[in-house]
Amino acid sequence: MGVLLWRGFDFDSVMAQCFGNYEDDCTKGKQMPVHFGSRKYHFHTISSPLATQIPQAAGVGFALKRDPARRGRNCAVVYFGEGAASEGDFHAGMLLASTVPSPTLFIARNNGFAISTPSSEQYHGDGIAARGPGYGMHTIRVDGNDVLAVLGAVREGRRLCIEEGRGVLIEAMTYRVGHHSTSDDSFAYRPRQEVEDRKRIDNPISRFRLFLESRGWWSAEDEERYKEQVKKQIMQAFKRGENLPRHELKEMFTDVYSGEEPWTITEQREELRTLLQKYGKSWEPWRSELKKYKGEGSEFMS
Repeated sequence: MGVLLWRGFDFDSVMAQCFGNYEDDCTKGKQMPVHFGSRKYHFHTISSPLATQIPQAAGVGFALKRDPARRGRNCAVVYFGEGAASEGDFHAGMLLASTVPSPTLFIARNNGFAISTPSSEQYHGDGIAARGPGYGMHTIRVDGNDVLAVLGAVREGRRLCIEEGRGVLIEAMTYRVGHHSTSDDSFAYRPRQEVEDRKRIDNPISRFRLFLESRGWWSAEDEERYKEQVKKQIMQAFKRGENLPRHELKEMFTDVYSGEEPWTITEQREELRTLLQKYGKSWEPWRSELKKYKGEGSEFMS
C-alpha cells in the first residue's frame, strides 16, 4: 500500500477496494480486501498465492524491453517475502530475467518469518541475496529499517535495471513486529519480549522521525498534528466507502474471460436473471441484498 499511496492512490480508493464498492474500478469488488491494484498508477493487482507475481514481473520487464517507446526508460518491480523466495516461481522469474534478460527489480523483504516459519527453517544459506550471483544478477542487501538506505538501494537498483536492461535483486532485512494476519497469534512461536524489544530498538518509523528531528525538519507537535489529520481523513474515507453501493450486479460476469464468452458464463447469467425476475421483488432477503448494488439489479429485473 505504501507504494500506491506514494504514487497518489488516495484513501477513498483504498476504501473502495476494501469494501468492493463501485468506485473500485480495477478489481470491481472481485478481490479480497487489501488486494489493491491500479491501472492509473501501473500497479498490478495483489494476489494471495505465493510467488506467482515473480515470473509475471519478469515477463512485464521483457515486454518493456521489447517496446521501443519504453525501452531504457522503465523497469518492472516485484515485491515478495523470504517465504515466497522458497517457491519455484521465484527461481523461474529470476532465471527468465537473467537469461532473456529483462529489466526487472526483485525486492525481497526478509522479515524473519513466513507466517510462523522462521527464516532459519527456510534456508541454510546466507539469506536471499546470496542467490543473486548464481543468476548473474547485480545484488544489493540493505537495512530494511533504514528509510534512506532503502531509498538509495532502490534508486541504484532501478538505474542498473534500466541502463543495463537486466534483472537486479534487492534484499531488505527487517523484522515483522505485527502478527501475520488477524487469525495469527505470533506469540505462540516467538517470545513477546523479542517483539517488544524490536519495536523499541529498531523501529523504522521512529528511526526516521529521530533523523528528521535531529535536522530540525520535524517535531513532536508536527507528529501529533499529522496523526490527527491523517486519522480524520481515514475515518472520513471509511464512512464514505462503507455507504457506497457495490458495482452493478452484471459485473460479476465480466472480466472473467477475454474474447468470446464461454457458454458456462452465459448460462449462469441467464439462470440468475430467471431467479431474480421470479423472486427478486417478492422475497425480502433478496430485496435487501439487491439494495447493496448500484441499480439494485435492475438490469436483470426488466
